[in-house]
Amino acid sequence: MAIKATVFKAALQIADMDRHYYAEHALTLARHPSETDERMMVRLFAFALYADDALTFGRGISGEDEPDLWHKDLTGAIKRWVVVGLPDERAIRKASGRADQVVVISYGRAADIWWNQVNDKLQRLNNLTVLKLPMETTLALAALANRNMQLQCTIQEGHIMMTSDAGMIEIEPKVLQGVLRSVAF
Repeated sequence: MAIKATVFKAALQIADMDRHYYAEHALTLARHPSETDERMMVRLFAFALYADDALTFGRGISGEDEPDLWHKDLTGAIKRWVVVGLPDERAIRKASGRADQVVVISYGRAADIWWNQVNDKLQRLNNLTVLKLPMETTLALAALANRNMQLQCTIQEGHIMMTSDAGMIEIEPKVLQGVLRSVAF
């Protein structure tokens, strides 16, 4: 018998002063049995960073041809494809051909090794942004994980803060390629 996903609920308030985006999202996250709290919370952070009304969670770990998050327009065209972790370079190139913008949010001990291996192969992709989150940041995000979360994300002048009853985290992604965020669609 297969182990089922664990369901997490998040009430996420976003105040993105850089993009003039202010909204509250009631999110349901299904954490795959092989997914850690750290990865799930990085997915939630990615949602907060690129939030808009058309951004949705994909099957991610469960589906090979779907990202962790994506933004599709009304015609079904993929505007933004967001992947969390250390994806295969071929998968990134394939996504780059399918979406207007591809974002990879890398994290973990092996992130630098992964980037050194794929960097040269991905430099030609003009629609690719690669970010790296420091390990202490992702571990602090994981500590906020709770089955029913109340989170606030504030973004101003490139500074990102995630807060909850459990504490506050300042998040400073390192841009390895591309720009932190481009204009919303």
